[in-house]
Amino acid sequence: MNSPTIILYNGRIHTMDRLRPYASALAVVGDRIAAVGDDSLRSLASPTTQLIDLGGRTVTPGFIDAHLHFLAYGLSLREIDLMNVPSIEAALERIAERAQSTPAGQWLTGRGWDQVLWPEAVFPTATQLDAVTPNHPAFLRRKCGHAGWANSLALKLAGITRDTPDPDGGAIERDPVTGEPTGILLERAMDLIFRLQAIPSDAEAVEAVRVAMRRVHSLGITGIHNMEAAPALRAFQELRRRGEWKLRVLQQIPEVDMDATIELGIQSGYGDEWIRFGAVKIFADGSLGARSALMIEPYEGEPHNRGIAVSTAQHLKEQVMKAAQAGLAVHIHAIGDQANRNVLDAIEATRRAGVGAHLRHRIEHAQVLHPADLPRFAALQVIPSMQPIHCTQDIMLADRHWGARSRLAYAWSSLLSSGAVLAFGSDAPVETPDVLQGVYAAVTRRRADGFPGAEGWWPEECVSVEEAAYAYTVGAAYAGGEEAIKGSLTPGKLADLTVLDRDIFTIAAEELLQTRVMATMVGGEFVYGA
Repeated sequence: MNSPTIILYNGRIHTMDRLRPYASALAVVGDRIAAVGDDSLRSLASPTTQLIDLGGRTVTPGFIDAHLHFLAYGLSLREIDLMNVPSIEAALERIAERAQSTPAGQWLTGRGWDQVLWPEAVFPTATQLDAVTPNHPAFLRRKCGHAGWANSLALKLAGITRDTPDPDGGAIERDPVTGEPTGILLERAMDLIFRLQAIPSDAEAVEAVRVAMRRVHSLGITGIHNMEAAPALRAFQELRRRGEWKLRVLQQIPEVDMDATIELGIQSGYGDEWIRFGAVKIFADGSLGARSALMIEPYEGEPHNRGIAVSTAQHLKEQVMKAAQAGLAVHIHAIGDQANRNVLDAIEATRRAGVGAHLRHRIEHAQVLHPADLPRFAALQVIPSMQPIHCTQDIMLADRHWGARSRLAYAWSSLLSSGAVLAFGSDAPVETPDVLQGVYAAVTRRRADGFPGAEGWWPEECVSVEEAAYAYTVGAAYAGGEEAIKGSLTPGKLADLTVLDRDIFTIAAEELLQTRVMATMVGGEFVYGA
């Protein structure tokens, strides 16, 4: 072994390697872990080795966010922030403040509003938004990203009237009396607005991604699975070319680009340790918040609403087979129990045909399952890629719209018990990418304020800190087909790690929310703290 570049010692190191789960010291040579053991590793030091006394702090493998929208997250940091606003009046106040400082005619954009938090838990309207945006087109996405709130000027620019038909896979909310658009657009109806808005320039994308990278480094994140298209990928490559890129990316391929990807011959896993292609991202349905998740039975109190099939069952079967035949895995967004069933059916068809047996297919979100479908994840080797904070933020919505079906909503423990491998993420900017908040949600199934009570929501589905941390490290690495090079602190793997100010595996759950990231290392280099 070459002389270590860095030796960390006097720590509480949780390796997530089941052959050696605990250590107090770790040696790094270049960008790799060279040795894991006790403090006697200090004897390997040379005059050039950097010796770092951890002072009893805790070290884990670098956190991997298995599902986010990284460019959108970076851009969201400069948009109107409507996360957790307690009323429509508060939302309108924030929008009005931005309107006052924005030249007339420019778009006002933002995201994060959630009508469930408001005293009257109903969708807002264009008329309400018009009152504070008379001189600007405005479009603000709901926190889930599957519904948007437009003002009248935006609707006019998009040509949306009472006579505009609902697009395939989308819906225009309409006044039940007049038939006029209310200002709420669901799923692919939002494309009518998006096509009017400028795509970020390459320079703007690079800066947004740079800002987002710094932010997630401060949260202990060393890798991401990005669910976006070409603008984000170009930004990653530009920063890599400049020598500034310090984050590992599994880049997904939008369904619209699948044929071009197949034509080029790109397959899942192509790339290197910094930027690698993952899978084709497909949407099966909508979201719970927009009541567009595709359900087997109607929503509670809505006998005619079973959600929206963004992709039909037949389309899913055709696309999954095409992808698998070309050596491409699929990562399919599915929220409702019918959508999850449709995706499992599509993947099962490829498994039965013996096509792409090696591919790591995933269902993104897998938020509510029919009991008959839960064991199919393990049986078909489908990875449930889930976001713990969705659970705690959606409790009231799930109870209201799914009722007793919520027993298998966000069913982490049941999926683990069935033999499935969990991968956890955040879906940022839908939710915060703060991993420790995610771990807290997974362990307690409570919000930070204690809602809905000491036991949590459907506590049978709580997982341990070890299980949650595993899903943010080894599980996420496995979901990307990269468990051989990252996910655990094992000799030979990449030196990606996170240093915490306390031992999250032994403290009370409430302390998770007070835990701080002290340092983050990517490839043997400290990119945050030291």
